[in-house]
Amino acid sequence: MGRHGTIVNRKEKQDAKRAQMFTKYARLITVAARQGGSDPEYNAALKNAIDKAKGINMPNDNIERAIKKGEGGMDGANFESITYEGYGPNGIAVIVEALTDNRNRTGANMRYYFDKNGGNLGTTGCVGFLFDRKGQIIIEANNKINEDELMEQALEAGAEDFIAEEDGYVIITAPEDFYTVKNVLGQKGYEFVSADVAMIPQTTVKLTDPEHIKLMNRLIDMLEDDDDVQEVYHNWEME
Repeated sequence: MGRHGTIVNRKEKQDAKRAQMFTKYARLITVAARQGGSDPEYNAALKNAIDKAKGINMPNDNIERAIKKGEGGMDGANFESITYEGYGPNGIAVIVEALTDNRNRTGANMRYYFDKNGGNLGTTGCVGFLFDRKGQIIIEANNKINEDELMEQALEAGAEDFIAEEDGYVIITAPEDFYTVKNVLGQKGYEFVSADVAMIPQTTVKLTDPEHIKLMNRLIDMLEDDDDVQEVYHNWEME
């Protein structure tokens, strides 16, 4: 399975949550456009948000609307990025990245999700040191991809690491090299299951108690179902 879950699973999960992902990515695009301008050529964060949205077939109308919203500061919503850290059942480390227009609501929700699932919300920095911030590009295997060639192209473009898994490839970069590596591989025609700067656990932890596994799955689901939550990272080694 590897530390990334199976790549195919990840794809299926994204498809299943597509409508909800539209809401999240629209918010991400709006905030990126508001902070760095509406031209993706000069705003890498916006370009990445648009690429992510296109990756789940979000209609261009939705994308345009989200950019305009950011440009005009429409709807007065003032979103801020907040990172929450905490523990799942059996001390699993969890990091949640949120974009919210109401930190009180989001904070209360986070506390509830953790408490309800055998975990607890911690203080900033309590688990962050267990993760490294890295660019991560995930590509699904297919018979057109030559593994050696892809590895060579990724490393040549500036990637730090190349991991071959059963059903695909994971390319790791330093955060500052992420956009370059992504652009080089994108121009060569590779399609990404996901491409983003992520918090990658230094080591992973197994859960053996079925009750803990059930709670951890439910914690992840509750967090991901919250519109304010953009990303959930953890160091649970999913079987």
